[in-house]
Amino acid sequence: MSERLVRTSTEDHIYTVTLARPEKRNAISDRLLEALEQALIATPVGTRAIILAGDGEHFCAGLDLSEHQHREPFGVMLHSRGWHRIFDRLQNGGIPVVSALQGAVIGGGLELAMSTHVRVAEPDTIYQLPEGRHGIFVGGGGSVRVARIIGAGRMCEMMLTGRILDAEDGQRLGLSHYLVGAGESLAKAQQLARRIAENAPMANWAMVSAISRIDNMASEDGLFVESLTAALTQTSPEVAERIGHFLNRKGKGPQQ
Repeated sequence: MSERLVRTSTEDHIYTVTLARPEKRNAISDRLLEALEQALIATPVGTRAIILAGDGEHFCAGLDLSEHQHREPFGVMLHSRGWHRIFDRLQNGGIPVVSALQGAVIGGGLELAMSTHVRVAEPDTIYQLPEGRHGIFVGGGGSVRVARIIGAGRMCEMMLTGRILDAEDGQRLGLSHYLVGAGESLAKAQQLARRIAENAPMANWAMVSAISRIDNMASEDGLFVESLTAALTQTSPEVAERIGHFLNRKGKGPQQ
């Protein structure tokens, strides 16, 4: 069952996870969410970067409303917390995640995309939070992740009006980091993942583990954690070799 909903592959320490429900615009059902979680749990040892993509014309159209079921308040809360657990595994799992976005990035799909660290979008990408039209509220972490990127006021306006942001709007607001040509998002994501995989694993772990947490701290606490994180990374044996290589390149310009 999981194989039909999520596909995975590994090459050169890069693990690609693809939502494989194109006939439903990769809308998130409970089964798809479970398959995604299992795919993340099964991340191969030694993986240095993850690519998250959607099969077909759309990345993810959000919650599958056709499978919406009545739940008591406590059941809704538990369901939402399940989304939080899985998306947190993406954001705070210690491995950089690059997402390739196209078509619909809507509702829960937007919440999913914002749990990734580097986002590449194609020109047809659209972003929307239609919860107001459905009489519901975000439950996959949007009030934290989306609001921190575009601001609480703008997120509230998007939910109230159901407005659609195009790819250029998303790029300007930080919903994507790279805007590429049609059909190019996966290739660009692969290029970026390979570049990220060249970094020291501990440095990558520190960046994706510490920065979002520091952002959630008071300034003095954040500075303290920054110092602790720097102490962990800058004293690893690999650092001396990398800095030595950099110094030997002195005068040759910035290193890509």
